[in-house]
Amino acid sequence: MCGILAIIGKGKEQVLVKELSKRMSHRGPDESDLHVTENGHILSHERLSIIDLHSGRQPIQGSNTAWMVHNGEVYNHQQLRDGILKNHTFRTKSDSEVIVHLYEEFGYDFCNLLDGDWAFVIVDGDDYIAGRDPMGVKPLYYGLDERGRTYFSSEMKTIADQCKTFATFPPGHYYTPKTGFVKYYNPQYEDYLKADHELDLELIRTSLTEATRKRLMSDVPIGVLLSGGLDSSLTSSIASRLLAESGKKLHSFSIGLDANAPDALAAKKVADYLGTEHHEIHFTIEQGIEILDKLIWHLETYDVTSIRASTPMYFLSKAIADLGIKVVLSGEGADEIFGGYLYFRNAPTAIDFQKETIERVQKLFTADLLRADKSTMAHGLEARVPFLDKDFLDISMLIKAEQKQPKTYDEKEKYILRKAFDTPNNPYLPDEVLWRQKEQFSDGVGYNWIDQLIDYCSSKVTDLELESAATTFPYNTPATKEAYYYRTIFHKYYPQLSAAQTVRKWIPKWQENQDPSGRANAAHVKADTDIAKTSVIFS
Repeated sequence: MCGILAIIGKGKEQVLVKELSKRMSHRGPDESDLHVTENGHILSHERLSIIDLHSGRQPIQGSNTAWMVHNGEVYNHQQLRDGILKNHTFRTKSDSEVIVHLYEEFGYDFCNLLDGDWAFVIVDGDDYIAGRDPMGVKPLYYGLDERGRTYFSSEMKTIADQCKTFATFPPGHYYTPKTGFVKYYNPQYEDYLKADHELDLELIRTSLTEATRKRLMSDVPIGVLLSGGLDSSLTSSIASRLLAESGKKLHSFSIGLDANAPDALAAKKVADYLGTEHHEIHFTIEQGIEILDKLIWHLETYDVTSIRASTPMYFLSKAIADLGIKVVLSGEGADEIFGGYLYFRNAPTAIDFQKETIERVQKLFTADLLRADKSTMAHGLEARVPFLDKDFLDISMLIKAEQKQPKTYDEKEKYILRKAFDTPNNPYLPDEVLWRQKEQFSDGVGYNWIDQLIDYCSSKVTDLELESAATTFPYNTPATKEAYYYRTIFHKYYPQLSAAQTVRKWIPKWQENQDPSGRANAAHVKADTDIAKTSVIFS
């Protein structure tokens, strides 16, 4: 994982470009480099060394005139080297280098050959191509300055004051000056009528295991973010088993306001059960409030849910990075795929349920993936997300909606995911964790966190300011004092309309209370690990 910056067009001073790139040096604290092509285009790279620690420096030159910068991981790079790229000469052992050789082999049409999470820019003379992974796990922005130069960057902060307009690069697309944006990722599941596959629990289990196995690819130590919820606990369990095959022990990390926070209790139970090397981090509400300004600068969003959940993740990421670990697995995506949020119980029909899962998966890059990337990369830590593996999505998203809906199983959310790993002869998790009710991360660190955060924000915003919100912020007007306060911090760093337009607010459907906290849903039960296993029998 790294930070990339590309400027297509002549006349930009190298010294300034280096300064712009250094605004995201937190993404790549290990190395920094810059290359100016013969045509005057500039590629800059801030590197976090994970694969090929010694020779994988970027920008990388292809076999001829093409140069590339890349952020992310290509999990099938060795298969590509040994297969369709076997006649190419490689300069490094880095997974990144396969991208420039795929371009040399196939031209623009190669993104579907990559299995991984990535953003890249390749410059070849005056031609170029930029691309982003199917789900938008890795961030990418693009913009245009007053002189017509085109910018691509991993973070908005490097280009916001350089471009007259800029936007989020859409996931699953590539862009060239000849073609414009091209949607290369067109999975079957985007058509809700295609969700007609019968349930296969073993296939769910084996495909998620393989998705996790891919993401253990690393030349540095790997840990796991363990909240004690279903998703991170399953990821931890699978990773622990896979690492044990080679005699390695998994490092797990949890965070809470104290040892009695709902997530901390559940995480400890899972860690003890799996025998991981467990690290429990605590933070205070005062500390959380104190870093809001810096956090929003890192996150580049004013979305309430993202900020609430990013605060504990920010502290956790720092503690992990301080221990020398550069890669962690995380559980993002499961709630969107399987309808795990409590409001999914209220879906009027199976079709509505399916459409909402598709929309939530497609928009993950605006919320949970943005949070996961920027909270961790603020400290040079890479987060990998097995649930968003392409092969796993092809399997899980096409299961009949009726077989995912909570109401089919006495309102137990993500029932089929739980059941897939309910293996009595070789248990993946303790029953009280496997069947624990959904707890949003921002709630699970301790209920007082959200309550006191709302109170603090309310104290910083007057009634008159909120009443005038539509005048102050006509686009995406904040509706609460908490949202208003976050918006003022965001606006201080990113005052451009283009910046405000990159943000999408996360709002749950089918419930009267529009607060995104899980506790705002009437179905929420204030319980930690003592949620009893459902009595529904799978048929």
